[in-house]
Amino acid sequence: MTKIHIGYHASHEQFKPSELTTYVRQAQQAGFTSALSSDHFFPWSETQGESGFAWSWLGAAMQATDLHYGIVNAPGQRYHPAIIAQAVATLCEMFPQRFWIAVGSGQFLNEHITAERWPAKGDRNRRLKECVDIMRALWAGETVTHDGLVQVYDAKLYTLPGYMPDIVGAALTEQTARWVGGWADAMITTSRPQVELKRMIDAFRSGGGEGKPVYLKVQLSYDTTLEKATQGAHQQWRNNVFASSLLSDIRSPVGFDAAGTVVRPEDMASGVRISDSAEQHVEWLSKDIEAGVSQLYLHNVNLNQSYFIDEFGRNVISHLNRLA
Repeated sequence: MTKIHIGYHASHEQFKPSELTTYVRQAQQAGFTSALSSDHFFPWSETQGESGFAWSWLGAAMQATDLHYGIVNAPGQRYHPAIIAQAVATLCEMFPQRFWIAVGSGQFLNEHITAERWPAKGDRNRRLKECVDIMRALWAGETVTHDGLVQVYDAKLYTLPGYMPDIVGAALTEQTARWVGGWADAMITTSRPQVELKRMIDAFRSGGGEGKPVYLKVQLSYDTTLEKATQGAHQQWRNNVFASSLLSDIRSPVGFDAAGTVVRPEDMASGVRISDSAEQHVEWLSKDIEAGVSQLYLHNVNLNQSYFIDEFGRNVISHLNRLA
């Protein structure tokens, strides 16, 4: 087994930015080497109840720790790609080689606030690829004018990153995985059964991703007892167990809560790895690594973050590092 990078997922939907800064400090002390940040305007439910602006937080968190950071972002509607390119360039100039951006086509939940038409998936993908090309041109120091699904006129960055930042393609289906293989520097997807994960990775490789890294965001719930882990997952994350085709088009946290009413605690295992056993989590994560994952980002979806961070540092990260 080669060396694996293990990151902590900072969920802005569930915690205030000040709390997340405390957690990433704790994560670094526990042995995590990186962090992944969500970037949403709304939480997934009224119960979660937070929605801090990730880009403000990133500057503070990167100054407070030595971790490497990534963010999953949807340029093209809520964000203009030239503005995201400027934000990335600034972080990369301040903290060289410590930041990457993953890009996806977005969810209606967050993007509808601009009151623009919500495009079909194919159009969103085409718009996303235009955004990727625009950002890379700006990072290269070019002056960009572009007339397509995104409009740019006479844009140029003067504070440059000094190198080409990695763009990671976010994929939830094999079709998208195959598509991002041709233009992304890496792929990020979410945890799933090993057979399905292997198919996702194979699709990415066949689409042009051969030799490129694969990142995995792992949804898990770990607590002092199995009952608490199950209850915490159900209370915080039951709205997120549905297919991406459904999650992409719900308009509000209230709508997600309505969908979540049909989900029982015993249904949570389909989308979240629930166990109070560190050994069980080691077994699951080892299988992810065997499937071809090079970086793991662990999202403990319940609210008991401090316990999770310390226990995983002692009993999971240390064990995986010994296997490497």
